[in-house]
Amino acid sequence: MNRAIIVKVTAAVVIGVFAVSSWGTSGKLNLVWLRYFSGAVLVSTLLLTVYDLWLWRLPPVQRIPSVPRSVRGTWQGTISSMYVDPATGKTIDPVEAYLIVRQTSTVVTIRLVTRESCSSSTLARVAQQDGVAVLDYLYLNRPRANVRSRSPMHHGSVALEISGTPAHRLAGRYWTDRDSKGELRFEKRRLKIVDDFDDAAALFRGAE
Repeated sequence: MNRAIIVKVTAAVVIGVFAVSSWGTSGKLNLVWLRYFSGAVLVSTLLLTVYDLWLWRLPPVQRIPSVPRSVRGTWQGTISSMYVDPATGKTIDPVEAYLIVRQTSTVVTIRLVTRESCSSSTLARVAQQDGVAVLDYLYLNRPRANVRSRSPMHHGSVALEISGTPAHRLAGRYWTDRDSKGELRFEKRRLKIVDDFDDAAALFRGAE
């Protein structure tokens, strides 16, 4: 449901409860509460915004089962493809990768960057499955122009399990529409959000 609708419905319900309560105690419906509707909407909007952008990430709130696990930040890790080169019979070496996560309590977007390509989520969620926190998303991968002859643009999906509260590891698998698959693992995290591979690599070099 749209946030604006939620705020207005919440404010209307609160004002309605007060109006009905005054009717029950005084015997007549007091509509004076309607004059506070705009103020109630404003206060509700501010509180919801504070929660959505910041409050939900606080450690005590993160322990509430219904609150999504915070994975916001830049993660350093590797991508390990299961592809076997038919000419050599060998798999590809793991690739250095960075997972850039922008997240509020209601929305999460993912950007996965390597030296050769960038993937952006088209649909993403943080949820609970059988008591385990997971990050699932669909993505579109756009390789650099100079490698598209061997690595074309493609769609794929990722399923990562989230370990720890606060989260300290993301690990799982990916699949693509070009019949490739593999594993991803991210164990180092910085809260700063960056935009590309070079900035992400520099962020972790500076912390060493």
